[in-house]
Amino acid sequence: MASVEANGITIEYERDGHGEPLLLVMGLGGQLSDWPRGFLDALVARGFEVIRLDNRDAGLSTEFTSAPPTTVDLAKAIVSRRFVDAEYLLTDMAADAVGLLDALGLDSVHVAGMSMGGMIAQTLAIEHPSRIRSLTSIMSTTGNRRVGQPKAGLLRKTARRPTPTPETAVDQSVLFFREISGPTFHEDDFRALAVESVARSFRPAGTARQTAAIFASPDRTPALRGLDVPTLVVHGMVDPLVRPSGGVATAKAIPGSRLVMYPDMGHDLPRTRWDEMAQEIRLNADRAGAPERQSAAS
Repeated sequence: MASVEANGITIEYERDGHGEPLLLVMGLGGQLSDWPRGFLDALVARGFEVIRLDNRDAGLSTEFTSAPPTTVDLAKAIVSRRFVDAEYLLTDMAADAVGLLDALGLDSVHVAGMSMGGMIAQTLAIEHPSRIRSLTSIMSTTGNRRVGQPKAGLLRKTARRPTPTPETAVDQSVLFFREISGPTFHEDDFRALAVESVARSFRPAGTARQTAAIFASPDRTPALRGLDVPTLVVHGMVDPLVRPSGGVATAKAIPGSRLVMYPDMGHDLPRTRWDEMAQEIRLNADRAGAPERQSAAS
């Protein structure tokens, strides 16, 4: 792994493979190490150089210091549809990604983001269109509070969940992802990944600040309607955290987008779909045309 100084912060990143650059943007509280290795291998096998980054306030990238909102504050924001105070917004996180591309000397990339990472990827395409060859939004939503909201029961459980400690974080993570994942969830595999993640970085306050960034950022729907980029939208039909209406709304907003929904996918990346998703991302990237043409368009 390596890091760069960009957009005023330190950004940790890793590159795998050779070919067309594909930037992967992780979701809320996730780290670049949380992308499943089998999924990365499937993307590399399809001709991508896969670039992963730790978002600000996660992993080994810069940690911020403001007091984070409480879980109850965030739950109230969901219910009331009011904005919350935030130290930064999704637009700042998108600018971090652009700073990484600048540091790596990349004029443009394909980008795929999951959950919050999909929101960041959408923001990248809206605010930095010349840098994006194709867009893939996975288990994400538009920022419209009327779509893609968590199930009420899940929201109540989340609001009651105690703040994790290094000693309880792994068990809490397993319980939470068992709730939000699809039927292929494998607890032993996930527990092993959670142990590695907590050992690498433990930042519950950063996750709360990232959540605030989501709820302080505006609805992207009007801007998504103006996008002119090959777009793939992937969503799980049994996703209880970002319900399928979020993916449907994203696909409806972006002209010419392709919507793929999997019946065995919740708010996770099921191993049964890694090859299919990698192939869909490849086909969507192919819609962008040759890299040379993209460079000329930039």
